[in-house]
Amino acid sequence: MATSQRRPLARTSSTCAREAARGGHVFKISGYSLHRGVGAGESIQSAAFVIGGLTFCVRFYPDGYSTSDDDADYVAAFLHLLTKNARARASVEFSLVDQTSSSSSTAPAAAAAPKVTEGTEFGTRRLMKRTELEASAYLREDCLVIECDVLVINEPRVVVEETAATTTTTTGDFEVLQVPPPPNLDLSGSLRKFLEEKRGVDVTFKVRGELFKAHKIVLAMRSPVFAAQFYGPMAAEDTRRRHIVVEDMHPQVFRALLQFIYTDAMPSMEDYCGVDDDDDRQEIVRHLLVAADRYAMERLKLICEGILCKSLDADNVAAALVLADEHHCSTLKEACVEFITSAKGINSTVVVPRQGSMRLKRVFPASFVDMLWKVTGCMHGCFQFVGISREGDV
Repeated sequence: MATSQRRPLARTSSTCAREAARGGHVFKISGYSLHRGVGAGESIQSAAFVIGGLTFCVRFYPDGYSTSDDDADYVAAFLHLLTKNARARASVEFSLVDQTSSSSSTAPAAAAAPKVTEGTEFGTRRLMKRTELEASAYLREDCLVIECDVLVINEPRVVVEETAATTTTTTGDFEVLQVPPPPNLDLSGSLRKFLEEKRGVDVTFKVRGELFKAHKIVLAMRSPVFAAQFYGPMAAEDTRRRHIVVEDMHPQVFRALLQFIYTDAMPSMEDYCGVDDDDDRQEIVRHLLVAADRYAMERLKLICEGILCKSLDADNVAAALVLADEHHCSTLKEACVEFITSAKGINSTVVVPRQGSMRLKRVFPASFVDMLWKVTGCMHGCFQFVGISREGDV
């Protein structure tokens, strides 16, 4: 009589996780007085921006959110979700920028939505009384600057993984065929080859006159900004363009960005600058960090932060601090402050770029320069600034 041997059952495991992302947007309204009188319930809308894979815009209501007596005397600010078929939780904090000191309002208005879907709008109906705003330092030269900080908590994601392999089953004298495990595919190598050979490309970018061909689906998988551009509400407009023009970026930086998108590996800097040219190498990394922030590529941004943290010196720490503040790089900012207040910074002449001095003062609640004078004044006064005086004059 034939005997049967049963293989053990495969076991699986699953993990439920939620991902959160935080980001910010600055909305500048020039010619503020020209927007007055549009009527209650009518808004001024910012450009679209991406946080946590979702596309938002800011809506500002200069004549009030509604005709209600409770709203009529106040300006309002709301966050509006543009992404289709989206589900998430989100919160927003609005503040106004004091343009006499370049510091944010000390009393920001916050709002939260337990669940946001396409078209959801949430914020504050009473950001500030209109009469108070128009007499304040927040409105200067007919210009208003609004900052918003956004936290997005995405829907739970469950990942299932197989944890035990099956064994061969035999029935009598016959062996049931066992399917071999999948081969180790060099996916990044295959994608890089597709990029180099330009097979199946369907989009062309123009960067300072240089053309780059790529695949929309690959870019969209790696960057939520590209996903919104190619498959979001504005996709139809892009399909009519012969080339997508990329402003404010060097061709070498865009080439390095594409290489990372296709290979998930930091490109060799020797391909973009001299082998021993550390200054050029750091400059490429700084521009690549800006590009990563622009296209919401957090992994590339963190890699660039790590490289810059390891190469801080008296010549570049001030510029790195400005960069960290502009692009919300908390790790790099902490490393810069630690360097400046350490023995390395104290015993060096830290070079502050002339164009970056006002931004540096904004990084800290108190005067940046006065803070450093207090920190270093007791240490033989050997800390100096180039391009900025103690009073902050440039």
